[in-house]
Amino acid sequence: MDDRTREYLKGRFGDYYRRASPALPPDANLREWGHIPWTPGSGTTMVRHQSLFDLGDVDTFFADNAPRHAYFSAARYDDPGASTMSKKGWRSADLVFDLDADHLPGVDPETTSYPEMLAECKDALWRLLDFLENDFAFDDLTVVFSGGRGYHVHVRDESVRGLDSEARREIVDYVRAIDLDAEGLIRTVSERGTTKRVLRTEGGWGARVHEALVEYADDLRDMDEDAARERLMELEGIGEGRAETILGAFERNPTAVREGNVEAGGPGVRRLVSALAARVAATDTAPIDEPVTTDTRRLIRLPRTLHGGSGLVVTPIDRDDLDDFDPLRDAVPERFVGRDIRIESDADRTVELNGERVLVESGRNTVPEFAGIFLMTRGEARKSSER
Repeated sequence: MDDRTREYLKGRFGDYYRRASPALPPDANLREWGHIPWTPGSGTTMVRHQSLFDLGDVDTFFADNAPRHAYFSAARYDDPGASTMSKKGWRSADLVFDLDADHLPGVDPETTSYPEMLAECKDALWRLLDFLENDFAFDDLTVVFSGGRGYHVHVRDESVRGLDSEARREIVDYVRAIDLDAEGLIRTVSERGTTKRVLRTEGGWGARVHEALVEYADDLRDMDEDAARERLMELEGIGEGRAETILGAFERNPTAVREGNVEAGGPGVRRLVSALAARVAATDTAPIDEPVTTDTRRLIRLPRTLHGGSGLVVTPIDRDDLDDFDPLRDAVPERFVGRDIRIESDADRTVELNGERVLVESGRNTVPEFAGIFLMTRGEARKSSER
């Protein structure tokens, strides 16, 4: 980044912070604080091991320093400003989840547009929230658009604050369906003096697999026998013989599937359950970034600050507003709306922000400021002289 672009961005970030205040987390005085300034050259410098006392008045600090990126620790410490981690005195930590579109299965950053990546990431966020709210029954959740390509979820329930890295990894493994065992989703129940094995349909992965099983069985009933047999044989481990057994079991005992009974069809139905469990595990997981969640001392982006790689606001989202939240509209700083600037680009580009589609040609362009800042922070444009 050249000097003119860097100084322009730092100045405009400072203008933003003179009108906007960062959103401080609970127990802000117990957190470590860090930021990345607008240093010359291609490298970056992280300034960390600071306490809230070291920053002084937060609004003044941000207005004067206009950091490129700003962070706070998930952890609470006795002495958050201590110069080494061992001296800080760890107390507890929020449980933090990070979803990044770059890491989503099937998303290629080279071929997927920014709006498409954000849409895929929001779908993954809904799946993550389903786990956190329904499977774990967490109550104290804060959802944040990262300002870049994804979302953060902060869990601050008292029950999770003291968990060590290994306990947090178990939560990660559950959410990502690592080593999901179909047998573990089945329980044995007694009924009229006999026992039977049924899926755990009351919640969790058992309920997800049961829902897939019911839907799959309903689809088979709508097909003719040959088509249903071929559909079953598409699943791993199910040949013609097992397919016939499964179809026969469904015909003899049509209520067994809705009861979650995996005994009614013998090994064939159990193999179907195993195949569907593998399919559900591949489609219903939330591809969270494991190191973020397992790290009990992680620094995470501070809400209401600017992301130095996009110029967008790191935006906390009210749970009831999440469905309507559009990061390409709602995270655009109002401070950067309403005037045009001149930039230079080395290639033709398209920016979709704030409800506008801005076409940028190679060379000098006059564009809305929010689009110019977006491209400059990403290293895809430079600030041009306004003359």
